[in-house]
Amino acid sequence: MVPVQNPEPDIPLSAAHDADQPDPNTVLTEPSGATERLPSRALTIFLGGLFVLAVLAATYAASSIVLPVVLALVLKLLLQPAVRVLERLYIPTPVAALLAIVLIIGTLVGFVAVLSGPAETWAQKLPEGIPRLETHLMVLSGPIKMLQSALQQAEQVANGPEQKGATVAIRKDLGLTGALFSGTRAVLDGLFTTVLVLYFLLVSGDTFLRRLVEVLPKFSDKRQAVEISQQIEGDVSAYLVTITVMNAVVGVATASAMYFCGLGDPLLWGATAFLLNYVPILGPLFGTVIFLLVGLLSFDGLWWALLPPALYFGIHLVEGETLTPMLLARRFTLNPVLVILSLIFWFWMWGAPGAILAVPMLAILKIICDRLGPLKALGHFLEG
Repeated sequence: MVPVQNPEPDIPLSAAHDADQPDPNTVLTEPSGATERLPSRALTIFLGGLFVLAVLAATYAASSIVLPVVLALVLKLLLQPAVRVLERLYIPTPVAALLAIVLIIGTLVGFVAVLSGPAETWAQKLPEGIPRLETHLMVLSGPIKMLQSALQQAEQVANGPEQKGATVAIRKDLGLTGALFSGTRAVLDGLFTTVLVLYFLLVSGDTFLRRLVEVLPKFSDKRQAVEISQQIEGDVSAYLVTITVMNAVVGVATASAMYFCGLGDPLLWGATAFLLNYVPILGPLFGTVIFLLVGLLSFDGLWWALLPPALYFGIHLVEGETLTPMLLARRFTLNPVLVILSLIFWFWMWGAPGAILAVPMLAILKIICDRLGPLKALGHFLEG
């Protein structure tokens, strides 16, 4: 007698449907090759965007206070290793900080004193070279006049017909002396605030980092804060020292090239190349225009006048495309498009100091993003 097998029980459709659904208690993991994602919640992104806009608006409105503080923080990263070296020589921290600041201020004052004489000489030569410059630029006089007439016509169309009896507002101008006085006063106020904040930052040392470590609840957060602080100080200080050394090399090479091609005051042009090289990409482009104008003012032949900008551009090409990237590649690389946008934005916000601080601030942002999980995708986006 063959035993009869029991048929399989019917499975309800709802049970079969539930079987296809994942267990809510099961933890889903992403594959190992998945990249970090930005916060997925639209509300988080929206609030974060509003917070960033509010910070930027406050930074722009309070630039007279924020800019000196940011400049002091960056200079602190540069001078902190020197202060530690002086502390190892049994020099008290307040005295070591004061010596570092006096060294920086003395260097700047000596730099300006040495260059004031050649700059004044070239300012006196400028009126004499205007006819030579006009002779060189005679070819461009026609297109320039056409452009001026087109701009005047466009301005007339935009303004519309003139209205009779219109009220003309008369603005009282303070003149050149008042403008120079106000500008000098603002610069001196900013320098005083920068020096004051920088001194107390150097004296405090790692006090703020220790307090932050004490406040953080988890040991992993404490370790992460210390690692971020050490990496920022190491990378940014290495960047500033490397850039300063390379700028000095560019200045010496430019001064030598201008001396051999017959351009007067090579020390002035070497110092100009040294300072302009602190602003990546835009600084050398502006320097090329300066050397082009100086060549046109100094030499009668057009091709000989093009030699100074060609030499300067060649020196920058060797330095900017070969030496400096090779030295800084191990520390960090930044997206050149974002570097340009950062330079333009911070120049609009803070002027020339903002353009100088743009790259260090972008580098600090990348270091922080690389260390924080939710922001790793942004750090990868900033990478060159």
